[in-house]
Amino acid sequence: MGAKEAIIKMAKENNGTVTSAMVAAAGFSRGNIKYLVERGILEKSARGVYVLPGIWDDEIFNLQNRFKRGIYSHETALFLWDLTDRTPNRYCMTFPMSYNLTKPKQGNVRCIQCKKELYGLGVAETVTSGGHTVRAYSAERTLCDILRTHSCVDIQVVTEAFKRYAARMDKNIPMLSEYAKIVRVETRLRAYLEVLL
Repeated sequence: MGAKEAIIKMAKENNGTVTSAMVAAAGFSRGNIKYLVERGILEKSARGVYVLPGIWDDEIFNLQNRFKRGIYSHETALFLWDLTDRTPNRYCMTFPMSYNLTKPKQGNVRCIQCKKELYGLGVAETVTSGGHTVRAYSAERTLCDILRTHSCVDIQVVTEAFKRYAARMDKNIPMLSEYAKIVRVETRLRAYLEVLL
């Protein structure tokens, strides 16, 4: 099998999407992607992301591929964990304090920065509606984040998220309480849990 056929096979196995990083990791030249794009076999979706024609463009996957240090948080994480029915009109990502936010802001990403010790807390993998795996804060970490005073999340969204979480079979209240302690929202969390549980 030649490089071009292998790249097409990779795309088919990855929900119609292939990245230049995947191609390079497989030991193929990025020039093969250029050739496939010129022939109309692949279409450029975003920088470093290519899709087979007719494949739905997964913007959530594309953004994380562009901004690898970004972790989906707040309303976007709620959406990914099915804790809200509101599709975010602007995706929210959390970055380390030292990260330069110029490019993500140009990409219309709502950027949040956090301290090094909180950045890696509760990171999990979830699947987008396009079938791609992305990194987002866990449901428990996200619920704690939206309770913080500077989160600017609509109170109706917060209430709905907690109702949906309380109804889930996979809820982890001890972990939720632990994260609440770490991000200092224990009192607010207790108020919600007393009503719902």
